[in-house]
Amino acid sequence: MTAVTSTPSGDLSPAASDRRISERIGGIAESATLAVDAKAKALKAAGRPVIGFGAGEPDFPTPQPVVDAAVAACSDPKNHRYSPAGGLPELREAVAAKTLRDSGWQVSASQVLITNGGKQAVFEAFATIVDPGDEVLLPAPFWTTYPEAARMAGGEPVQVDTDASTGFLPTVEALEAARTPRTKVLLWCSPSNPTGAVAPRELVEAVGRWAVEHGIWVIADEIYEHLVYDGAEHVSMPVAVPELAERCIVVNGVAKTYAMTGWRVGWLIGPTDVVKAAANMQSHVTSNVCNVAQRAALEAVSGPLDAVDEMRTAFDRRRRTIVEMLSAIDGVECPTPRGAFYAYADVRGLLGRELRGERPQTSVDLAAAILEHAEVAVVPGEAFGTPGYFRLSYALGDDDLRTGVGRMADLLAEMS
Repeated sequence: MTAVTSTPSGDLSPAASDRRISERIGGIAESATLAVDAKAKALKAAGRPVIGFGAGEPDFPTPQPVVDAAVAACSDPKNHRYSPAGGLPELREAVAAKTLRDSGWQVSASQVLITNGGKQAVFEAFATIVDPGDEVLLPAPFWTTYPEAARMAGGEPVQVDTDASTGFLPTVEALEAARTPRTKVLLWCSPSNPTGAVAPRELVEAVGRWAVEHGIWVIADEIYEHLVYDGAEHVSMPVAVPELAERCIVVNGVAKTYAMTGWRVGWLIGPTDVVKAAANMQSHVTSNVCNVAQRAALEAVSGPLDAVDEMRTAFDRRRRTIVEMLSAIDGVECPTPRGAFYAYADVRGLLGRELRGERPQTSVDLAAAILEHAEVAVVPGEAFGTPGYFRLSYALGDDDLRTGVGRMADLLAEMS
C-alpha cells in the first residue's frame, strides 16, 4: 500500500490520515469539576463514604411548581414536536421580562436565545464572535470551561492573574496590560466561580468603560446573580454601562438559581445580529432545547423568588461555617466569599509538608491525598488557572459539610 502524501490538491498527509481524533477536539481537557464529582460518586458507589465538594450543584430539589409544570407539559402533544431552534417564544419573552425585573436591563425577546444549559450559551457566545487568532482575556481564577470554549472557537485565552490582595478581582490596569491589537473579548464573571468574588459597581463601570474605549466585546456570565451575601450587589455590566450593550453578551440560566442543574436550560442575551447568528448555528447543532425542560424554565423565571431566598439563606449559613472551619486549619487561608456558593482556600502553606510518608508538592497532589486518606473530594486550583488553591462548593447539606471539612482538618493536622 502506498502512503498518502500531501499535494496542492488537498490530499491528506500521513500524519493527518493516521490521526484518529482531530487536533481541535483532542486538545480539549476534561471538565475538572465534573471529573472530581464523577470520581467521588464512583467511590461512593463502591461503598466508600466519600463527601464531595466538587460540583457546583445545589442540594435542594427543584421547586415543586416547576416540576408540576414539567409534568403537565409531558401530556401536552404540542411539546412532543419540534419547536423553534431559538427557544419557545413565550420563554424568550419571559426571560426578557425576568432580565428587566432582576437586573434592570430592558431587552426584547429577539435578543434572547434559549440554549441547552449555560455551558452551551458560553460556547455559542465565543463561537459567534471569535475568529481564529482572536485573544480572549480571562481573569484568573476562572471557571474551567471558559478557556476550552474559547479555544474551540479558535480563540487564544490570555490569563489575567488576580489574587486575594485585590479580592480576586481584575483591575483595569491589569486588563490594559494584557490587551494587545488582537484582543477581541473579555470574559467577565461576577459573582465569580470559583472564588465567590463580587465586583463592586465602580469596578463594573470602570471595566465596562474601558471595554467601550477599546472596542472590546464582553461576555458576562451572570449565572450566580441571585446568590450574594453581606450586602453585596450584583451589577449587570450592560446596565451599568449602557453604551456597551452593542458589544456585550450576557449568559445565564436556571441551573443555580432554581436548583435545576439537570434540566439543562440556559440562555444568552445580546445584539440581535449576534443572537440570530448563534440561533442559526444552534439550528444545526442541537435544534430546539427539550420542550418539557423549557416549560419548566418558563414556570421558574415567571414565578416568585421565594424558593431562591430560602436557598440563599441556607447557602449563607454554610458559607460562614466553611470559612470558619477552613480558616482554623493551620496552613490554610480562606477569604470570605460574597457570592455564589464556593470557598476558594489558599493551601500553599501546606505544600511540601510531610503527610503519611509523602510530601505533596502541588494542590493536585494534596487533593489526591485528601481523597485517598480522608475520603473528601475537592477541586485543585490548577483547574482554574491558579495552582495552590482548593475550590470547595458549599452547596451540600450542613451535616456533610461539617463532616467533610472536619475529616480534612483531622488529616491535615498530621502534616509536619
